[in-house]
Amino acid sequence: MTNTANEALEITRRFLKAMEPLDYDTALALVSPTCVYINPPPIGEVIGPQGIRAVLEPFFSPTVENEFKILRESGSGEIVFLERLDRHRLKDKWVELPVTGVFEVKDGLITYWRDYFDAATILAQWPTG
Repeated sequence: MTNTANEALEITRRFLKAMEPLDYDTALALVSPTCVYINPPPIGEVIGPQGIRAVLEPFFSPTVENEFKILRESGSGEIVFLERLDRHRLKDKWVELPVTGVFEVKDGLITYWRDYFDAATILAQWPTG
């Protein structure tokens, strides 16, 4: 089964919506076991739901609330591009990060996810301890 652009967009939207309250089980059920997830350095590349969780769970640990605002979206077949504003509420402030994500969805699962952002922007605002 292949996905239409609308199906691929819907799956990526559901994934991000589940990640707002950090519902890893629901979100990662939409991810292929062989999904490649890539972030700018120093984070790098991981594989599959367990690799994604290993990156995101500690990163999001200081957040009280998350919001992934989709500003623009485009899809062609299995490929989805999302321009987002990722907002993270920490105990004392909101942190915002402009992000562009590229997703590939096959057979109803995300098989590729790459986020483009300026790592220095988020690291300068994020707690270090």
